[in-house]
Amino acid sequence: MENEAVQQGRQADTTATGKHAPEVTRPRSATHGAVGFAGLVAFLLSLTILRVDRPFGDDVVTSALFMIGMTSAAVLLTDLLWQKVHRRASTGMTLSRNSPSWSRSLFKFAGLLGSLGFVALLYWLFPEYHGDFYDNYYRMLSLVVPPWLVIALPYIYFVDRKMARPLDGYWHLGRVVTMQWGQVNWRIVGQHLLGWLVKGFFLPLMFTYMCNDLHHFLSTDVTKLSGFKAWFDLLYALCYFIDVGLVVMGYLLALRIADTHLRSAEPTMLGWAVALVCYEPFWSLFGRQYLAYSTGFPWGAWLWDKPLLYGIWGCAILLLTGIYVWATVSFGARFSNLTHRGIITNGPYRWTKHPAYIAKNLSWWLISVPFVANAPAGEILRHCLLLLGVNAVYAMRARTEERHLSSDPEYVAYAQWIDTHGLFRALRLTPGRRHTGAANA
Repeated sequence: MENEAVQQGRQADTTATGKHAPEVTRPRSATHGAVGFAGLVAFLLSLTILRVDRPFGDDVVTSALFMIGMTSAAVLLTDLLWQKVHRRASTGMTLSRNSPSWSRSLFKFAGLLGSLGFVALLYWLFPEYHGDFYDNYYRMLSLVVPPWLVIALPYIYFVDRKMARPLDGYWHLGRVVTMQWGQVNWRIVGQHLLGWLVKGFFLPLMFTYMCNDLHHFLSTDVTKLSGFKAWFDLLYALCYFIDVGLVVMGYLLALRIADTHLRSAEPTMLGWAVALVCYEPFWSLFGRQYLAYSTGFPWGAWLWDKPLLYGIWGCAILLLTGIYVWATVSFGARFSNLTHRGIITNGPYRWTKHPAYIAKNLSWWLISVPFVANAPAGEILRHCLLLLGVNAVYAMRARTEERHLSSDPEYVAYAQWIDTHGLFRALRLTPGRRHTGAANA
């Protein structure tokens, strides 16, 4: 049922124009919900195989690649064979087109090598990447990059001959690294390098987390689990394991032929700042010094002697965490921070533009319960304000993401649809509406 404000708004439109305003429809999602579900099933199946058969022993890197391979195959095959994503106009490809050019392809391959060199230079430069924390990631690169480079040139050649506008970021960067700057569009080069900067920052972090989580799950004896707390801990950890595993797949599968390629990267310093501060190593530098909201009195300590309420509260946390993971699953192979790789309008995005942020931030209130700490009232208020500060950071992330995505008319249409059909439509706070003019300009 529409709320009264929406009905009155439509009546006003009718009165002013003499006819009904056109109904806003929800744009088609960049990927079908079943595609993400297929990836989730493959992920859990691969984990089961690793636990039961141990085909790679204790080699966590190869095991992680096995999981990523199975999950990627399920997602890509479903997307390509069923959804026919390779035929979409958004790929920038026309399969009937045949305009081959080895010159363009070689420039693009040089651009790919330049992209890798750009990320490698940053890894060499910054001390963060010199410790042993990322050893599993570097080993993964040693296994993946050589065969990937062998496949890259024929793939680039095939895609290039089908592109209506083949002079993409790889081509322009290829001109830069080969010192032929006459036709270079530096804005395109900048966007291209920002996309690789996103990948270079988040992929090592998420792959390392995935390997750590995988080691935990391969060594856990579920037959010894008993009681709600043990199962809560396992399921909570599993949710975040699924999340980082699917995120790793998303960063690895930026393929134009699958319509999962980068459309644009976040262009503002503010957008980058509020996103990066939520992750290591920046969270250690900023969050723990300025937004350390934990009181040391978590929900378990608060409710341990109240078994029924303990179970209800724990289930609420799992439900919110499940919604957070559902949001990641809904992306299929398109998840990536700070980039636009297609607009998702189904799954939990059917009800709000930021289900992951909302669910995660609400779960932190339930987990840390700063409002019931065994401390003076002033200390309780201080920790509540600090957690509100964390919430404010995520609210700013949401605002900057909306501003970035609002350059796409599909996102503007989606934001307008959420205005009248979303879970929080009564608040009438959809930033997408405020950006409609900018998006259409």
